Amino acid sequence: MSNQQYQFQYRMHAHWNELSPLDITLVHEAFKAMDNAYAPYSRFKVGASVRLETGAVICGSNQENIAFPSGLCAERVALNYVGANFPGITIDTLVVVAQGELMPEEHLLSPCGGCRQVMLESENRQSTPIRVILVNQDQRTMIIETVKDLLPFGFGK
Repeated sequence: MSNQQYQFQYRMHAHWNELSPLDITLVHEAFKAMDNAYAPYSRFKVGASVRLETGAVICGSNQENIAFPSGLCAERVALNYVGANFPGITIDTLVVVAQGELMPEEHLLSPCGGCRQVMLESENRQSTPIRVILVNQDQRTMIIETVKDLLPFGFGK
């Protein structure tokens, strides 16, 4: 037996306004999408925006349903829309923002396991990394260069 360790690197910014102008625009789009979230049960609103290689921006928000688990997370709404409407177009960056009492403001935002798997499937399908930007409720912002860092032992290839 041997002990193994998994580590990954990410960049942390004190606020998302420290990002590039292109990324700031993507964060704004995710916040706009969050305003459209339907979250009467969790009261935890999430918005996601995806920038494609063409420059197009696709957004999604979480959509809950009383018949749990029929709802969808923001990340899955956006990524599945891309897959259904822009097959073969590369995803450059995914931004996720959230607001609500489900997790304390000082905790780092992290996509759920199901979303991580969908994100990894999208990355594997296009065979190039998807950069992930996570904006915490306290505005700290993490940049992760590949989804594989969020789900190192993901299901599939």
